[in-house]
Amino acid sequence: MLRIVLLQFIVTVFVAGVAGLLGGMAGFISALLGGLCCAIPNGLFALRLFFSARKPGGADPISFFIGEFIKIATTVALLGAVVWLYHGVNWLAFVVSFIVVLKSYFILLFRRQS
Repeated sequence: MLRIVLLQFIVTVFVAGVAGLLGGMAGFISALLGGLCCAIPNGLFALRLFFSARKPGGADPISFFIGEFIKIATTVALLGAVVWLYHGVNWLAFVVSFIVVLKSYFILLFRRQS
């Protein structure tokens, strides 16, 4: 799980760099924020699962589902905060970055196959 979250932060920086080259500073910031809106909640969720698995009873399904709900709520809250607070959003960079970071775990899945 740690490798997936680390990969998401790396992909966020990479996509933000590409967006910065193509769309200037607004593209860079928008892509960076879009990626972070995905990577931060996933990092918090992974941390929660890590500590939950270390408990004497281990992780239970309820803890997983509560963590998943918190992750989704945090993602929605971060997306809303960016839209509300940053008025210069480059929507294409923001949405593409969010989707690419969200689906970046496929890189590790395909890498494992070979």
